[in-house]
Amino acid sequence: MARRQVGSTRRVGDGGSFPFAGALHSKSRSSPLLSICLVLVGACLLIGYAYSGPGLFKSIKEVSKVTGDYSCTSEVQRAVSVLKKAYGDGMRKVLHVGPETCSVVSTLLKEDETEAWGVEPYDIEDADSHCKGLVSKGLVRVADIKFPLPYRPKSFSLVIVSDALDYLSPKYLNKTVPELARVASDGVVLFAGLPGQQRAKIAELSKFGRPAKMRSASWWNRFFVQTSLEENEAASKKFEQAVSKGLYKPACQVFHLKPLH
Repeated sequence: MARRQVGSTRRVGDGGSFPFAGALHSKSRSSPLLSICLVLVGACLLIGYAYSGPGLFKSIKEVSKVTGDYSCTSEVQRAVSVLKKAYGDGMRKVLHVGPETCSVVSTLLKEDETEAWGVEPYDIEDADSHCKGLVSKGLVRVADIKFPLPYRPKSFSLVIVSDALDYLSPKYLNKTVPELARVASDGVVLFAGLPGQQRAKIAELSKFGRPAKMRSASWWNRFFVQTSLEENEAASKKFEQAVSKGLYKPACQVFHLKPLH
């Protein structure tokens, strides 16, 4: 939550606040309309100053980095059409892994010729009836992804993971990411937070167990090399081409990996 800056805002009538404050006071007696116009002009100047360059206020993008309420899982739902262009038939059997997986599975099931399942790494006691219905049907299951997934190799054509790996230490990532690649036949799509952008809210720390660790693209690339995971260059290129057409603008890091055979 952004803190108010103490002492940075003073009333217009205070001495020394703005150079034209005295002009406003003197003109207000003879021309109220002129005073109103000057106030509006001053307000516009302040707003323009707030959103351009460094100064008293931060930009919207910078504020979003502080509040940290962005979700890569919600981004997955917006990227479905782009993923279909990148993977084609690879979207026929999809496994999503991450918090709020019920919403992703529901979105995927609306797509033609797409079957979808989900793994929720965290407790779903507060989930709605629709989510619990997906669990009862076996489409969503709750499982700790720090341990082997309960699926055979190549059980799914595509595995998508979001908002889950950012909460794991390298000790568990070394096991979890290759495990995701094991159960995929066409590839793995990894949505990860940008450094300084997303953070877990204080209320979520008890759920996730630790604050999110946002890692850079260079860190992830080194990790993929160390764990013998290769980039899916063909899918990555198609994805970037679809993005360039304005169908979707990524706000999270998106990595495309080959499956483990």
